[in-house]
Amino acid sequence: MAKDLSTQVWHGIPRKEIPWYPTITAEKCIGCELCYISCGREVFEYNETIRKATVERNYNCMVGCSTCSTVCPTEAITFPGRDLIWKFEKEYKIFKEVRKEGKEKREKKKILEERAKAEAALAKLTTRIKFELAGQFGEKGLPKILKEMIANRPFDVINFQMQVPTMKGADEGAPCYSSFEIVSTEQKDISEFASEVRNLIKDKGIVLVSETKL
Repeated sequence: MAKDLSTQVWHGIPRKEIPWYPTITAEKCIGCELCYISCGREVFEYNETIRKATVERNYNCMVGCSTCSTVCPTEAITFPGRDLIWKFEKEYKIFKEVRKEGKEKREKKKILEERAKAEAALAKLTTRIKFELAGQFGEKGLPKILKEMIANRPFDVINFQMQVPTMKGADEGAPCYSSFEIVSTEQKDISEFASEVRNLIKDKGIVLVSETKL
């Protein structure tokens, strides 16, 4: 379904109050379809019966645009003179509105740029890592040590899981599986803390199955 842009406002002026749109001289139109293809605002349709372009949504035309006329090889498309636009600019004193729109556009651009910078900086940080381990955990007090390591620091251990074959087996030193994630609680880099966790795993003789940056 074709879009209807006729209800839009041009710098404070209702679009339908501005008679700026193309007119096609049918006798000159050779049906090349260049206007139909070039216009991104669906002003034109192509009539396959008569093999000519027709203007179907004239108020979809962007005020001041005349691209279709410029590219037409037979000069079949015409527009009102530019003085029509200048007349509306003066009568409606649009430049107060234009300055307001310009300020809003700059502010929006600045926000997007700052967001992009923040996202780029965050992407460089390691703020979450998942560890998967295998070994004997019970007697080595891994959960307790991890809890002590994060005390009063901007880190946390989440999604801690431990799988044991049997409770007796765990007490008897049977291998177990554990997984957990370390995260930053302040969106700060956790590379140094991750190094501490790796050293703990190594010192306790636990097998590091995998380490994944999330």
